[in-house]
Amino acid sequence: MTENQPSADQRKANPLLKFLGRLGPAYALLVVVGLFSVLDHQFGSQSFFSARNARVIANSAALVAVPAMGMTMIIIAGGIDLSAGTALTLCGTALALAFRDYTVPVGAEDATYWVVCALAVGLGVGIACGLINGLIIALAEIVPFIVTLGTMTIFLGIGQVIASESTVYPETEHLPDWMRYLCYTGSNSDRYWFDWLHVPSSALIAIVLGIGVAMLMHFTVFGRNMVAIGSNPATARLCGIRVGMTTVAVYAFAGIFVAAGALLYFANVKNGNPSDGTGKELEIIAAVVLGGGSLSGGRGSVFGTVVGALIIKTIGSGCTMLSIPNTYTHIIIGVIIIIAVLIDGLRSGKPKWLFDRLR
Repeated sequence: MTENQPSADQRKANPLLKFLGRLGPAYALLVVVGLFSVLDHQFGSQSFFSARNARVIANSAALVAVPAMGMTMIIIAGGIDLSAGTALTLCGTALALAFRDYTVPVGAEDATYWVVCALAVGLGVGIACGLINGLIIALAEIVPFIVTLGTMTIFLGIGQVIASESTVYPETEHLPDWMRYLCYTGSNSDRYWFDWLHVPSSALIAIVLGIGVAMLMHFTVFGRNMVAIGSNPATARLCGIRVGMTTVAVYAFAGIFVAAGALLYFANVKNGNPSDGTGKELEIIAAVVLGGGSLSGGRGSVFGTVVGALIIKTIGSGCTMLSIPNTYTHIIIGVIIIIAVLIDGLRSGKPKWLFDRLR
């Protein structure tokens, strides 16, 4: 590094870059909401800025944010999980099969016991998927991108096998009321957890889980170890951190959030289709990146991830209100993701040629 070249610490101290990194996603969300509100008022149905649409966006964002919380932990630890989408729908398919074949109507004797067993199946599948990824990555020391690319297709295939290559539809009377209305966005107060608070239950679950993950990241040794491993694995080893075991634990723990996301997914569509998972992992990763998470590891936040999920779903809702085709919606979201990655690069002093010219 030359005498006049800014150091990494100096770049990190730049107020503008700190603003972009910490508050940028929240301000970006406000800009997106404001932009689509104006456009919808002028050219759309004038229902974008409504309580009902806000509930729909909140519910849709929760379906992405919950599994993305696990992805946040993985990315902070310097990993990636391309199998998150198919693992999520594998869990959802397992849930649908359990409720179809191994539960009884809600009013029957021991119905609660069988509901708990079905939920345990979904949770177990999610943890197993994460554990498999973590063990292969840690023991074989293979790049996470390659491992999870392989398990992505494996989980998809397993889901198709157990579902006999079809969508699984459980009996409605086997589902408890709280599950049937977990993603409810209508106007009936009785369908919400709180009569006075018309917020989808899925969004409340996302908030509670987000608080839990944030506390884990900030107040536990496990959370600090994740950041250390993502920042520099070699240094983390020298500090006595068991990198392999921590990596396995991170992926297994992330599997819990995949299972929780699968529960929301199942409650939203009331069926299990393993093929629905293809492409979901990109949306989950995008939420982390848009929220300020660094694909280089060592940086990310739960709040940013939730905001990233809201940005994605707000754009989708706004484009729908304006009758913009999904193809263009995908282009818009893709451009925003690239901009977010470029901002992350600026925080790290990249591209180098730009900083050399600004010296």
